[in-house]
Amino acid sequence: MINIFTSADFLIPLRDKLPQWSVIACDQFTSQPEYWNKVRELAGDSPSVYNLILPEAMLGHSTPEMIAQINSCMLDYLSQNFLRKFNDSYIYVERTLLDGSVRRGIVGVIDLEEYDYRPGSTSRIRATEQTIIERIPARKAIRENAALELSHVILLCDDERKNLIEPLTISRHSMRKIYDFELMQGGGNIKGWLVREENARAFNTRMAAYIKRKSQELSLLFAVGDGNHSLAAAKACYEADKSNPLARYAMVELENLHDDALKFEPIHRIVKGVLPEDLIDAMNNAICTQDKNNSWPIKIYHDDKEEIIYIDKSLGASALIVLQKYLDEKNFTIDYIHGLDVLKELSHEFGCVGFEMPPFDSKATLEFFRVISESGVLPRKTFSMGHAQEKRYYLEARRIK
Repeated sequence: MINIFTSADFLIPLRDKLPQWSVIACDQFTSQPEYWNKVRELAGDSPSVYNLILPEAMLGHSTPEMIAQINSCMLDYLSQNFLRKFNDSYIYVERTLLDGSVRRGIVGVIDLEEYDYRPGSTSRIRATEQTIIERIPARKAIRENAALELSHVILLCDDERKNLIEPLTISRHSMRKIYDFELMQGGGNIKGWLVREENARAFNTRMAAYIKRKSQELSLLFAVGDGNHSLAAAKACYEADKSNPLARYAMVELENLHDDALKFEPIHRIVKGVLPEDLIDAMNNAICTQDKNNSWPIKIYHDDKEEIIYIDKSLGASALIVLQKYLDEKNFTIDYIHGLDVLKELSHEFGCVGFEMPPFDSKATLEFFRVISESGVLPRKTFSMGHAQEKRYYLEARRIK
C-alpha cells in the first residue's frame, strides 16, 4: 500500500464539548469581524478551537505573544483530559448542509513528501490555485511550536466511479459513531464514524486501486480544494525539521470531486481605498473593449450603483485571469468575498468597488484534474467549494509534538 493518504491517531472532544469546540476555517469571513466576535461569544469559557487559531480577519493584529498563548492553550487542553484518543483510524464524515444535501468525506493524513504547492510541480498532490507565499509565515509561526494539529484542509480525489469514499455510506451501520451535532453559526449538522480494522482495510484496498488506476491516466492523484496555505505551512515546518516523524504528515478531509453535494461557487473581488470612477475609467482604457461580442461582461458595484464592464477576451484565457493580473499589477488592496449579498453590501462602503465573478462552469468539473495536471494552478481564489458557512469546521485534532 502506498501511504499517500493513510490513517492516524485522532483526538476528539467529549460529546458535550463539541458545539463550542468546533469553529469554521480561519480564512472565512475575513471582512466580517462581527462573525468572529459572535464565535468568541458562543464559545464562552468552554474549550474551543477559537482559542487555538488566528482568524484572518484579525491576522493583521497578531503578535508573538498571541501565538505563544495559542501554543500554551493547546497544552492546557491536553492536560484537561477532555480529548478522547482514537488510534490508527480514519473518520468517515457526513456534513448535512442547510439545503439538505449531504457532503461525504473521510479524514486521514497525507504524506507531505507527496505534496508540493510550487508552480510547475509534478507531485502527486498539488494545489489547485496560486499560493501566496506571504501568507505562509503567519501559519508556520503557529504550527512550528504547536502540540496539536487542527485542519480545515479539503483534499479532492477524481473518483468518477464513486468507488472510494461512497461505500462507507453503506457500511457506516457497522462503525462506531463518535460525533453528531449542529455546527455553530449556520454550519449545518455533522456526523462522524470511526473507520477501523475491517472497514479500514477495505478502504485501503480501494485506495490502492484508485491510485493504480489514476496513475495510468495523470500524474496528479489528489488536488487541494481548500486550505492550501495551511497545508503549505505544514510543508514548510516539515522541511525545516525532518527529525520529527509526526511532522511528515498533515491532516485532511478527502472528498470526491464528483460528490453531488460538492458545489463550486465563484469568489468575488472587492477593491478598497480607490475612487470608483477613476478605477473604472482606468480599467476601460486598459483591459476592457467596446466590442461586446469579444468580451466577458462583468458586473461591478460601488456606492449605490451597479454597472457592467466588458473585459477584452484577447487579453487572456478568462475574465478572472485578466482582472486578477490587472489588480495585482496595480497593487490594489483586494479582499475576496463569498456570497453576492455580502459583496453588494460591502461595495456600499466609501472607496470600494465590488466585482461579481461569473459562476464556475459546471462542465469544468469533468476536466478539472486534467487542466491542473497539464496547465498548472489557477489564479488564487478562483473558486470556493460551497458558500462560506459550508466550509470545513475544525473538529478533529492530532498531536504533532
